[in-house]
Formats: sequence, C-alpha cells, structure tokens
Amino acid sequence: MGGPISIAIDGPVGSGKTAVGGVLAGRLGIRFLDTGLMYRAVTLAALARGLEPEEEDALSVLAADIGMEPVSEGQRLAVDGEDVTDRLRSAEVERRVSAVSAISGVREALVSRQRRLAANQDIVMAGRDIGTVVLPDADLKVYLDASIEVRARRRHRELASGADPLPLSEVTDDLARRDGMDSGRADSPLRAAPGAARVDTDSLDVGGVVERILAVMALQVSLGWKAPDGYTLPRL
Repeated sequence: MGGPISIAIDGPVGSGKTAVGGVLAGRLGIRFLDTGLMYRAVTLAALARGLEPEEEDALSVLAADIGMEPVSEGQRLAVDGEDVTDRLRSAEVERRVSAVSAISGVREALVSRQRRLAANQDIVMAGRDIGTVVLPDADLKVYLDASIEVRARRRHRELASGADPLPLSEVTDDLARRDGMDSGRADSPLRAAPGAARVDTDSLDVGGVVERILAVMALQVSLGWKAPDGYTLPRL
C-alpha cells in the first residue's frame, strides 16, 4: 500500500459503523471520521437558520461555507468552533438529515471536505458512500448490515438519552423511511462498493465485527487478497 492507508466502512443507519469504526481506528492507531456527523451538522445549522430541505441552493452554500472540524478522534464535531455533537442526534435532526443528505450540492461540498481529510493521513472513514464515492480507491472496503429490527433497537438506545427520545415504533418507521431515501436517491445511493467485505452484524458485538475486519486486513496485506464482489463473512 502506498501513501496514507484508508479504510472505508459503509452501511445503513444502525448497522454499527460508528462504533466499529472508532474501535478499529483505535486498534490501528489512526484517525477515525464519522461522516454522518457532518451531514447532521449541516442539518442542525439549517434548522438554526430556518432553512427547509427544499431550499437546495441555500443548503448547498451552507454546507460549503460553515466551519467544520472533527474533534476527539473524529467521534465529535465542532461547527464554527463550537462542539455541537450532543445536539446532532435530536429528533428534529433525525427526521430531516436524510432529506438534507440527498441534496447533490450538500454532498459535493462534504465529499470534498472528506477527501481532503483523507489525503494526508491514515484514516478509517464511516458513512454511506465512502467506498463507492468518497474513497473509491480505499485500501479496504467494508459494508456492514443488520436487520431493521436490530438496527431500530440500537438507534432507540442511542436516542433514549436525548432530550426528546422517540418510541421504538417511530424509530423503526423512521429507519425504513431513511433506508428508502438513502438507497433510492439519485446522487450517491447507499450500496456496497465493488469488492467490499460484507459483514452481517445482527449477532456480533462491536469487538466481534472489528476482529472480522482485522482478519480481512491481515489476508489482504499478507496475501494481496481482495474480497470478491458480494462476499459475506460468515456468522460466528
């Protein structure tokens, strides 16, 4: 591998990308970036400015102009110098983030930022279009998946500590809606990148998923092995 190492982790909401990516980056001693926080930050900033998802031009300008910097190993995010992470998973942001993320101008602005961050440092990057669009030449591509029931329970636990938690049924309905928007959008739809190692996380904890990824890395590094299209790592 020449130059900085890049590892792309993609998957739907609640598949475990952020938790797995953070632990994996820690094990490897490299930077982690949860790109979903960036889309949430634009959504939060839009709410503060009274912008609606239909105002695509204004939102695209906002995504390009606001100051945005990952902090605390990429698991928190500062906007215009203020750490806004604790406000990024509010119910209102949750409801609007997929619509904001579907705007081509917003995606173009944030993809450019993400590529710059990966250009000069080893990085694990998690999102929905990392292996397909942001880092198509990543050294390792992983696609995490899980059933909607498992993902909804995970997301419900995440939201339970917030100021306005949602009932599990509403979280499940919202995930189904967001899955449709993320996989059906015209620009950078959610899908597994060619050659991505696919991992079903339904029955695995974070540590188990990380060990699977490290095993794939070991094979790839020592043997030059790359996962074939559609390859799924077996369940334990």
